[in-house]
Amino acid sequence: MLPIRAHRAGGFSLLEMVVAMAILALALGALYQAASGATRNVRADEKYAYGVELARSLLALNAQVPEEGVNASGETEGGFRWRVATRRIDLQRSALAGVSLHDIEVIVSWRDGSRNPQVVLDSVVEGGAR
Repeated sequence: MLPIRAHRAGGFSLLEMVVAMAILALALGALYQAASGATRNVRADEKYAYGVELARSLLALNAQVPEEGVNASGETEGGFRWRVATRRIDLQRSALAGVSLHDIEVIVSWRDGSRNPQVVLDSVVEGGAR
């Protein structure tokens, strides 16, 4: 007579299931962090792009400034603060003595969590308009 062999049940033990669940939890946690980080980066990039476009628009709006210059500021509904300031360039001792030019600085800033990013554009514009 042959000895009877014990049949081992096929499947996973409790310890193997706990290890598999722990690995799954770690993988899902990393995936969640990556997705939320990407979403945060997209939102920050959108705000930066809006700040740049607002600064460019303000610079284009002030392509010609009055002789006395411009000193203006404000805030958009989205919380973007802006400031436009000009300063006359002294050209009395140059070949351009009859021309009126101004340095212009446009600053756009906004709040992004604990940071305060800003865009600064500097240029030279014609004075004596309007």
